[in-house]
Amino acid sequence: MTKKSADQLVGELARHFARVLDAALPSGKLALVDFPDHSNVGDSAIWLGEMAYLRKSGRLPAYYSAIADFDDDVCRAAIGGGAILIHGGGNMGTLWPKHEAFRLHLLRTHRGRPIIQMPQSLHYADPAAAAEMAEAIRTHGQFTLLVRDARSLAFAEQHFDCPIRLCPDAALMLGRQQRSPATVPVFALLRTDHERAAGETSLPAGVVADDWLEEDAAQKRRLRVSLGLGRLFTRDPMAQRAARQQRLAEWRFRRGLAMLSAGELVVTDRLHAHILSLLLDIPHVLLDNNYGKVAGFADQWTGDYSGLMRATGRAEAFATALACRAPQVVDG
Repeated sequence: MTKKSADQLVGELARHFARVLDAALPSGKLALVDFPDHSNVGDSAIWLGEMAYLRKSGRLPAYYSAIADFDDDVCRAAIGGGAILIHGGGNMGTLWPKHEAFRLHLLRTHRGRPIIQMPQSLHYADPAAAAEMAEAIRTHGQFTLLVRDARSLAFAEQHFDCPIRLCPDAALMLGRQQRSPATVPVFALLRTDHERAAGETSLPAGVVADDWLEEDAAQKRRLRVSLGLGRLFTRDPMAQRAARQQRLAEWRFRRGLAMLSAGELVVTDRLHAHILSLLLDIPHVLLDNNYGKVAGFADQWTGDYSGLMRATGRAEAFATALACRAPQVVDG
């Protein structure tokens, strides 16, 4: 396999994403729903990438919402006969019930309207749940599903009667990012939630580990005060909501970039720590999560990145990273 630089690979995948979306999106106004108003940096990176594509294409949404503030009537009034775009990620299936329930609600409530699911990884542990989704898709009749890996594609083609397209992750639309100087030899960004794969938990010398689910409460309060002040400059509720979502996602994205930049090398089992490490051009060792999402994406899109190494367990990953690190670490 010919190895590719971060510049080359990120550019190729961003262009691929844009080609798929250009073909999938109908004309007319758009809604972008299921904004990720939570601490997981990866979802903010996806949302920012979706917005980067829509902005570049001159297709900025007329309606924005998270799950909690979605309103069927307001959405209809804002977009007329236009399409609903559902934020992408890894929540289609049985692992994240709230998002699956919202997806089902949209399909059942907005029949006759194009709905496009932005790139997703699928995981259905319960055949009955897959059958429920299949029936909702069939009766809706205008659903388009974008998937991020071959396993999800095969599952969707077997179970769902709708247009299905293979597409890279939206975060790649953010392009290459500038990293800060490293402060530790190896930074391990490891899952602490229910997608975590079982394995070794002890850390060798030279490895610092964290997850990116915890946010600084004081920083978040300051940001929300700033957002509140910003509402004084516009009376348009949708413009206020769009600005709030953009600021929150950017804050979380920058936090993720800073965390990963701390390591001279990175070890991770999070898909978007892998993608952001690629955007930052940080050499890293990749572990899978508990159901194959991370490895499936790398096999499909990023396996030829020159800075990527693979491991099957944490001990192997730490040993690989420590063996590859440069002799000096730059003081931050």
